[in-house]
Amino acid sequence: MANTTTRRKPAPLRHPKAGEPLPEYGTAGASNHYRRHLYARDLATVEKALSILRMWITDGRDVFDSTDTVKSYLQLHLGAEPVEHFAVIFLDSQNRAIAFERMFTGTLTQTSVYPREVALAALRHNAAAVILAHNHPSGNLLPSRADEVLTQSLKTALALVDVRVLDHVIVSAGAALSMAEKGLI
Repeated sequence: MANTTTRRKPAPLRHPKAGEPLPEYGTAGASNHYRRHLYARDLATVEKALSILRMWITDGRDVFDSTDTVKSYLQLHLGAEPVEHFAVIFLDSQNRAIAFERMFTGTLTQTSVYPREVALAALRHNAAAVILAHNHPSGNLLPSRADEVLTQSLKTALALVDVRVLDHVIVSAGAALSMAEKGLI
């Protein structure tokens, strides 16, 4: 009997137009196109893991009880992306996750982030705190001067609406760096 296991041909990637919201992670047209190259069994495993994480987040469980847990979660969502993405985890007053939202998509080396949009999303989610995140497709986790300036700008803007910035995590496919752990926040 011949082995019929073959890789699926990836569907063409459609990038959202300016101002158009990003599709939810894991849905058709989403930016996580690398998952289209997985075998069906592996894809089913990833889908199951993401559905469990979504359930835990929406149930208000204290999923993010450590920095390592947050870093692992963000690596799963952003680590293997070929271009930069900026995302936010919105938290309630007890630091429990309310939502995860990819907010901006950029190029291989940079993403434009608008503090006003992040503040509006925090208000929309009724968040008391946030964890900022973005990926470095190059694999270099060291925060650039622009990353540090952006973090301070967002911290200042969000403080005006009583939203605390707890951390800014930079991820790659193999690792993650917490700016809070490095004393940069």
